[in-house]
Amino acid sequence: MNSQQIKIFEFPSNLGLKKTDVAIEPGVRFLPAWLKKQGLYDLLEPKQIFNLEAPEYSMEQDLDSGVRNAEKIIHYAEDQAALLMEHLKTDSFLLLIGGDCSILIGTAMALKQSGTYGLFYLDGHTDFIWPELSHTGGAAGMDLAIVTGYGHEKLTNILDLKPYLMEQHIWCVGNREYDPAYVKPILDSQIRYVDLKSLRETGIENCTSQFLKMVDGNNLDGFFIHFDADVLNDRIMPAVDSREADGLEYDEMILLLGHLLSSPKAVGMEITILDPDLDEDEKYTREFVSNFIKAFEKGKK
Repeated sequence: MNSQQIKIFEFPSNLGLKKTDVAIEPGVRFLPAWLKKQGLYDLLEPKQIFNLEAPEYSMEQDLDSGVRNAEKIIHYAEDQAALLMEHLKTDSFLLLIGGDCSILIGTAMALKQSGTYGLFYLDGHTDFIWPELSHTGGAAGMDLAIVTGYGHEKLTNILDLKPYLMEQHIWCVGNREYDPAYVKPILDSQIRYVDLKSLRETGIENCTSQFLKMVDGNNLDGFFIHFDADVLNDRIMPAVDSREADGLEYDEMILLLGHLLSSPKAVGMEITILDPDLDEDEKYTREFVSNFIKAFEKGKK
């Protein structure tokens, strides 16, 4: 990671999520302003901050793809990619703040057009399913499948870039939804799959070291980190839309992210799914910011 220049990109999209019973629309759209309020920006001291407003939220189901808000997600991803491509391969580290996980589509498009990159996908779910397997129709639950070419061409082949990322260059780490039918698609893929149980059995440093060896061994231009807040233990981060028991503790997160971020090939990272509406007293976010900064500082050493 280049610690000299940090650029923050605000992508406050909630287009990939289904509306809950308790909100007019998912509150992840407030995450950039929320993390700024909690002091993250002051602590990181970014060189530049960019904001890309997302299209208006709706529950519209696209008949062709079976994905909610598909057309809006496509246009937003194109705008994201165009913005990010101006800053990839520069002397900077890109920190993207969502929004929901569908922002990965724009990120992956930018990476595809800039070189050959790996992805460390850190999430409490695999997000590797197709529309017909989804209970919500939300792109946030399918984004890893979409960026590797699974699903309707409208989403998987924007600008004729399919696939945006190669399966063999991706590690999906931290899943704890162990239903056999849910994990079967990713087990049948070429993605390196390390669920939470396996991560703890094999060791965090062993996992990250093997990933970095893959990046170097394939002479990749770099790699990106996707960090979904629901990968954290539900006890310390319940402010997410799809909660599951267990999850990473903060000391595990610091060790994992610190090791990845210490690599000069770490070009960027995105934070998604933390919903300010679900953390009214701010305590979960304050704790997250404090520990995220520890991981970031560890990566700079």
